[in-house]
Amino acid sequence: MNLLHSLERRFGWLAIPGLIRIVVALTALVYLLTFLNPAFVSILTLNPARILHGEVWRLVTYIFIPQSIGQPGSLMSPLWVLVALWFLLFIGDRLEQAWGAFHLTLYFLVGMIGTTIAAFLFGAQFSNAMLASSLFFAFAHFYPDEVIYVLFVLPMKVKWLAWISAALLLFGFVTSPMSYRMALIAAFANYLIFFGPGVVRSVRNRQDVAGRRRRFEENARPEEEALHHCATCGATEQTNASLEFRVARDGEEYCLAHLPSASKVEA
Repeated sequence: MNLLHSLERRFGWLAIPGLIRIVVALTALVYLLTFLNPAFVSILTLNPARILHGEVWRLVTYIFIPQSIGQPGSLMSPLWVLVALWFLLFIGDRLEQAWGAFHLTLYFLVGMIGTTIAAFLFGAQFSNAMLASSLFFAFAHFYPDEVIYVLFVLPMKVKWLAWISAALLLFGFVTSPMSYRMALIAAFANYLIFFGPGVVRSVRNRQDVAGRRRRFEENARPEEEALHHCATCGATEQTNASLEFRVARDGEEYCLAHLPSASKVEA
């Protein structure tokens, strides 16, 4: 994080306040234009061959293509688009509050760069759902106990939604072709860079704490072990709670009934 703060001091002017709001607005516009003319989306996709022929705007415009556009089937329903964009707007605003405009801009930019590299090297097709998911995981990092109402009915903490999403992404990673895997890794490169070191440190700290606790418990006196023990009769405070114990001059501990006199000890 020290590096991020250093970058912010030098390049903070590059921050884009309200970046996710801009993304949401342009995504809604692309959905509307594609609804009116389905062929419109073809000039926005991340197509390396067309980019190399001068259509450089594709390096940016692909992030505004809603997830299902260009895939088999029809467009997403307007209601689903509204809900998805509202949720993206919600987590974007909260992230900017917690993180600042510069960190959020850099986080988003790193995800875009990774995805572009994957497209050129592996032919991976971008889905902006992946980049949106990386934003959601960043949101879960800052607000793990935030309660979200799934389908506006079922309350669930963000951290549990993040675990469910992670399981689904892992399943897709295992069962999908290499191009999808590369797109997934590229889109989540930002999360790994920004939060990976902290996650590793957290795991190590938990392991260290668990190790210290285990060693302490192994070395600690068991609860059933008696603290006092008469060297003569073997009585303890557990066998008779009313007994009192003293340490004699010979260094041994005795109950009062068997405590040797000073003359006996000296003899």
